[in-house]
Amino acid sequence: MFWWRKEVRPGVSVAFSDADAGNLALHVSDNPDDVAVRRVRLEEAAGLGQRHFQYMNQVHGNAVEFIPAGGVADSAPIADAMVSTGQPLAVMVADCVPVVLVGDLPAGAEGSDSATTPPVLAVVHAGRPGVAADVVSAAVTEMRNRGAAGISAWLGPSICGNCYEVPEQMREDVAAVVPEAWATTSWGTPALDLPAGVRAQLESLGVTVEYSGDCTRETTGLFSYRREARTGRFAGLVWTHD
Repeated sequence: MFWWRKEVRPGVSVAFSDADAGNLALHVSDNPDDVAVRRVRLEEAAGLGQRHFQYMNQVHGNAVEFIPAGGVADSAPIADAMVSTGQPLAVMVADCVPVVLVGDLPAGAEGSDSATTPPVLAVVHAGRPGVAADVVSAAVTEMRNRGAAGISAWLGPSICGNCYEVPEQMREDVAAVVPEAWATTSWGTPALDLPAGVRAQLESLGVTVEYSGDCTRETTGLFSYRREARTGRFAGLVWTHD
């Protein structure tokens, strides 16, 4: 069910599902009823009770949606990042970098000494276009606008620089914006290292990266579009223990 799961702060968990949890996406020609059942099982495994994960309609951009706590939107927002102060969040991937972020209210901030004040949560879908468009910076900015400080990030499984082959011009275009993403495959062709690019972007913003996951293409227990074009999507997740 979970490839990786940890209580990263008191009362806050981060997890990444695996292929055993099944496809969680509605846009890959799967039966919507089957997807709904899998999502419920995932929520039960996470211990959400009556709450639900908020998903988004990801479009490889840099739009950020703020999700109020206390309910799930009737339709998934069109965005590649979401920020909330209590709503469980989910981001779906098959090779792109699923980024989960948690930020605390700074000492002395209004409500920061209250046990009922939730942290600021975020998820980001960081594919090649999103990395080039700096979607992680947009998400961190929104978190800080909501009062977050001491932000940490967890990078879920994604395709690594040894495997993500791209045309030479594409490598040059992305590396011109994010030099750390420049890479070469293990067989000697142009590539992009998206996890390295995302890590560099986060660290330049003063965000601590606490975890980086395995390569999806090299790991059969995870979905990978580059390994199998017809594939499902797993999820990066963050929730509070309400």
